[in-house]
Amino acid sequence: MNALLSAVLDAHGGLDRWNALTMVRATIVSGGDLFTIKGMPQDPTPREMTVWLHEEHASVLPFGAPDQRSDFRPDRVAVEKLDGHVVAERDAPRDSFTGHELSTPWDPLDRAYFNGYALWTYLTTPFLLAMPGFDVTEIAPWREGDELWRGLRATFPPGIASHSTHQDFYFGFDHLLRRHDYHVDVAGGFAAAQYVHDIVEADGIRLPTRRRAYRSDADNRPILEQTMVSIDVSDARFT
Repeated sequence: MNALLSAVLDAHGGLDRWNALTMVRATIVSGGDLFTIKGMPQDPTPREMTVWLHEEHASVLPFGAPDQRSDFRPDRVAVEKLDGHVVAERDAPRDSFTGHELSTPWDPLDRAYFNGYALWTYLTTPFLLAMPGFDVTEIAPWREGDELWRGLRATFPPGIASHSTHQDFYFGFDHLLRRHDYHVDVAGGFAAAQYVHDIVEADGIRLPTRRRAYRSDADNRPILEQTMVSIDVSDARFT
């Protein structure tokens, strides 16, 4: 493990504490133009997000109806009733995005897949970078105003579903996350820069509670006129 990643993990609560936990539940409110472009505008209803920390598994409640939830894993996504009855499901869900462009509409299972892998990635960052199969190297820092943020580039293993294979993470002087860059492969591969704010501590783990993702230009500068995705997190509980 490189020295920067080690310092980052310590700043966010430490790998020992993380490994003692198995799950996080949090209230989320999400929005942004991406969902409107995809024909699925997001309402401001608070939802409960559940993420398993050491396997890629996530669920959001409610999803599509008050008595429904999503169930996401990389190889299967489903919408279920609370009693477990399957409303809809899709195996190998990544395949359904072949040929998609930014304007290609999503169906509810596409939305559930995106929500599942995205929130799993966000709520396990930066600790997912220490999981088996990740290749992490330090990259050139990013200058944001008067600050210089050190960067890590992660190559995700094939078994982990996420935005793109290569993703960049930038950290402030305190080694806490400030920015996360990636390409949204399931939406035509547009480049995104996500800024995070308002970090809190929950059960010994530090995590941001406000995320804003923008398209980025050829110089990796965010195009602030359009918020593609917004996520507000509250009441995070680790168990």
